[in-house]
Formats: sequence, structure tokens, C-alpha cells
Amino acid sequence: MDTLSLVTFLPLFGAVAIALTPSRARGWIRWFSLLWTTGVFVYSLKLVGAFQTNADMQMAVNASWLPSLGISYKIGIDGISLFLVMLVTFLTPITILGCFNSIEERVKEFFVCMLVLETAMIGAFVALDLFLFYVFWEAMLIPMYFMIGVWGGERKIYATVKFFIYTMVGSLLMLVAILYVVHQHRVQTGELTFDLALLLGTVFSSQEQWLLYLAFALAFAIKVPMFPFHTWLPDAHVEAPTPGSVILAGVLLKMGTYGFIRFAMPMFPEAAIRSIPYIAALSIIGIIYGACVAMVQQDVKKLVAYSSVSHLGFVMLGLFALNVQAVQGAMLGMINHGISTGALFLLVGVIYERRHTRLISEYGGLTKVMPFYATVFMIVTLSSIGLPPLNGFVHEFLILIGVYQANPWWGILAASGVVLGAIYMLWMFQRVFFGEVTNEHNASLKDLSPREVLVFIPILVMIFWMGIYSKPFTERMEPAVTKFVDQMTSVQQAMNDTGSK
Repeated sequence: MDTLSLVTFLPLFGAVAIALTPSRARGWIRWFSLLWTTGVFVYSLKLVGAFQTNADMQMAVNASWLPSLGISYKIGIDGISLFLVMLVTFLTPITILGCFNSIEERVKEFFVCMLVLETAMIGAFVALDLFLFYVFWEAMLIPMYFMIGVWGGERKIYATVKFFIYTMVGSLLMLVAILYVVHQHRVQTGELTFDLALLLGTVFSSQEQWLLYLAFALAFAIKVPMFPFHTWLPDAHVEAPTPGSVILAGVLLKMGTYGFIRFAMPMFPEAAIRSIPYIAALSIIGIIYGACVAMVQQDVKKLVAYSSVSHLGFVMLGLFALNVQAVQGAMLGMINHGISTGALFLLVGVIYERRHTRLISEYGGLTKVMPFYATVFMIVTLSSIGLPPLNGFVHEFLILIGVYQANPWWGILAASGVVLGAIYMLWMFQRVFFGEVTNEHNASLKDLSPREVLVFIPILVMIFWMGIYSKPFTERMEPAVTKFVDQMTSVQQAMNDTGSK
């Protein structure tokens, strides 16, 4: 089996091994899951080592799957998808190590869900056949549904149903659009195929392209989630167990932004360009709204959840600025948000395991009793608000430069989100960690254990590495990003020329 397929399906093989293990072997299941996913990450480093810095799809595999239906097993990676795959393989073992002791019921089933979810996430990032992509896209929903519904909090059923309904509505519209695109391609060429590269040449009328684009865009906007499709996210995060929140924020939200740059925008470029003012407006509203709502939250986890609405608004605005700096910043933003926000949810999980509350009012003065924990939390907080030389600064700087070039007012309004982000994150940090220990339950809290230190070391390394020396990431992304921007701007220029005649 080729390297990319192995990276994709190794977690699924591990899930099968766990499924065949007796449920009583909890310790073995935990250690096997950790070692197996760590091995997947180490093996996935081969993708980075073998990657050539160009705009082509690499390590591609194209095998006939269901030839009578035009469906193939076609996968590949470029600079846009490479580090998203690496984000999945990097976060999964860290998440498993982080929840080593917190998952006590149905341990076997939980880790099966984790490994199945890893395969589905990687598959969605590497799929180049629309049917294959849709299979992986829907497959992600199942383990996440169970992770929230079985291991979630008090209102887990409500959060699960809401998450499921939102996601399924968008997904079904996208499925209808996929089938219509395939049908039109067959009418025009006589060829039945779900191959993305071939479908990109399909011609649509302006009305068809607009409706098809809206179907794809709605599915991806819900997943991002963009304002006003964000309301499922805080409930899902608050009720999900810590590992569910980490994976949801760290990776699953990127499926929406990735869907725009890989599918919706290249397939329907004219409609995408016409939508720029609307997407920009919704992104800016999301940036400011998410920050303002986060500012008034009393639950730390809900505060971090709303911060994702604001951060992903930056990413969407960068994608639709349609210049290399902004799009490259958006791609880095996907990775950085996954690392920093994933770390924030892990940190919230640490004190929740000790105190079983996430209310900010229950804390105060934690720096005195948990100094190492406070230090890690401070670094991740500063990373989240984009302080140099940490990773968040690089993508925010690139996005704001690119967005300002596209439209100065967009840049000015988006920059307000940086200020608001600093306010709500630093204010939360002040209330939780500074001052006197007024709650007696906090006086005897234990600092980070050796296992928890191991959880955060690789995250801190990535935070400083991507902030100080991001060239290994940007140089691999740039050719694919430049190709995407050139394709979109050429269509935009052609539309302008047509409109001026």
C-alpha cells in the first residue's frame, strides 16, 4: 500500500484491533491507542519528507472503485492539504494522552471512535474524488455524534441532535449539488465521473453556478462555522468531553474552510467572486460578534468556543481577499488555530478534572497553587491573541496585510477583532490566575502531572517554532496558494473585462 493510503487507513486498522479487544482490558486499550496514533504521526512525517515544493498534487493514487458509477479511489496532497493532514496526526495522540484518565466508561468504544474519526478526517483532506470526499465527510459525523452523545455533559442529547441536524442539512444540499454537477458533466462530455480535476471543466450558466455554489457554501459555512450558522458550536463544545472539544476545534472546523478553497471556490469561481462582499461582511461580523460574546461568558469553555467563531472569521476573510499573503495567512491560521485552541481546551480540561466546574467565578489566584499550569496557559493565551514571537502573530499579520490590500475598510474592521481578542482572553486569564485564592477548594489543587507536561511540550514547541521560523510551512504552501489565487484572479479579471464592455 502507498504511503498516503497507509497514513489514511492506519488509524482504522488500529480501531479494528481495539474493537476485537475485550472491554475489560482498559489499560491495554489506552496504551495501544496512544502508541498506535503516535506511530501514525511518526509515519506521516514521510509525507513532509517526500513533499516537493511545487503546486502539483503529489503522492497521488487513482484506482477504479465503482467504474459503472464513475467513482474512483483518488487521493493526493498539495501545499494546501499537507499540513492539515499533519495537524490531524499531530493532535490525535496528544488528545488521547490528554484524556488518559478522564474517560472511565465505555473506554473501548471511545477509543474506537477516536481512531475511526482520525481516518475520516485525513480522508476528507486527501480525497480528490467527490464521492470519496462525501463518504469521508459524512463518516466524520458518526464518531463525533457518539463522542458528544455518550460521553458528553448534562445536555449532551440536545447538543448532539443540534450538531447532527445542522451538519446533515448542509451535507444533503451538498450531495444534491454534487449529483447535479456530475450529471451536467456527463451531458456535456458523455463521461460519468466524480473526479474533481475533470469536473472543474464543467460549464454552468450563471444561475446554475450561483445555486450550486450556495449549496456547497452552506455546507462548509455550517462546518466553519460562519455567522449566523454558528449556534450549534458553543453547545457542542460545552457538552462534549475534552477530547471531543479538542478534535472539534482543532480539526473539524477546518473542514469548512478547506472545503471552500478546495471545492466551492475552484468549481464555481464566478459565483465565489460575486459572493465576496457577502462573505467578507459575514466574516467581519463573525470576528466582532464572536469576540464580544466571548467577552461576557462565565464558562471558560464557552468563552474558548466563541473565540473560534472570531478566529475562523479571520480565516474566511483571508481566503476571500484573493491575494497570496491573505490566503497563505488563512492556511497558516487553520493550523495555528488548531494548535492553540486545541491546547486551550486541553488546559480547560485539566482544571475541570480537578474541580468539575468551568465557571470563571470559581477560580482566582491559580498562579500561586499551579505555577507551571499558569505558565503554559499564559503562553497559549498569548499565542491565541497573536503576540509575537508566537504562532498566532504570523497568520494574523499576513491576513491583515492581504485583506487591507484587497479592501482597507475590511482590514480596519478586522483589526478590531485583534484588540477585542486580547481583551477577552487577558481578562479571563486575570480573573482565573491572578489575585488571592479566595475559594478554599482551589488551595490544594495539584499542578501539572508528568503526563500532562508531556501533553503540552509538543504543543509549546509548535507554538514557538511556527512563530519564530514559519518558513518550512509557508514555502511548501506558497506554490499551491499562488496557483489558486492566479486561477481566481484570472476569472475575476475576465468578469471585470466582460462587465466593462
